[in-house]
Amino acid sequence: MPESVSVRCPACRSEHRYTAPSYPCTCGAPVVPPLDPDAAPTPVVHRAWQEEWVTVRCGRCGWPGEWPRPEFGCPCGTMPRIPVTGPGTPPAPDESPSPASGTTPDSDTTPDLYGTPDSYSAPAPDGTPAPESPTAAGPASRRSGIPSVPIRTARDAVTATALYLRLLGHDDIRRAHRRPPSGIGLAGRGVLAQVDPSARPVTSRDVECLWLMSMSESAQCLYFTLAGYAPDARERADRLGVPLFLLDLTGTPQPVNAPAEALDATRS
Repeated sequence: MPESVSVRCPACRSEHRYTAPSYPCTCGAPVVPPLDPDAAPTPVVHRAWQEEWVTVRCGRCGWPGEWPRPEFGCPCGTMPRIPVTGPGTPPAPDESPSPASGTTPDSDTTPDLYGTPDSYSAPAPDGTPAPESPTAAGPASRRSGIPSVPIRTARDAVTATALYLRLLGHDDIRRAHRRPPSGIGLAGRGVLAQVDPSARPVTSRDVECLWLMSMSESAQCLYFTLAGYAPDARERADRLGVPLFLLDLTGTPQPVNAPAEALDATRS
């Protein structure tokens, strides 16, 4: 069950009830960052990519996944970050096998785009697991010709998205300068993508925010998520022409509406 604590904004001193978000582990269990009720929130003034993530072990399988640090937007305009307790560190490769894949975190078969925060030069398709590779969660769920990586962490979801965007012809994928209200933003020339690795279904408001951001930048927008879309979100996306994709645990994007299917048909 998500953890809820009372927090005080460090700027205006107003009190809020904050509920920690839950994220999907590959074993299927929800993972919730452990909040520290005794530590005071700190305002986010300058963002550093390496400080955006916290390692949290799954309570069921023990796998250490990397998830966004808890934070919320106060009405006064401050973005307080909620401290967590004991984020933990990844175990040695010989002590903790990867759930669903049998590989270790250091496996060479998993491309990692987070080594350079401002540039997402996706790995070439020949550097990703082949469809019959044992690192995949199941070849039956893969679609022909799409390079992908098994999703174990939020980083893997971003990597899988960047690989797919490259397949659509976007070779200059990088971290978006403007942070979306939820999830992680990726951008390229003429394209803006949002990746939501949380266990919360995407809402119509999420879709509208992405569409408005793309309109302000004269870019095409795409939405990728692990948890699916609420019915009103799909209806809104169809009206606005926003392609919606669902990432399965093999890291393969599945189009879920007509704009996404039309875009997927153009991939090389």
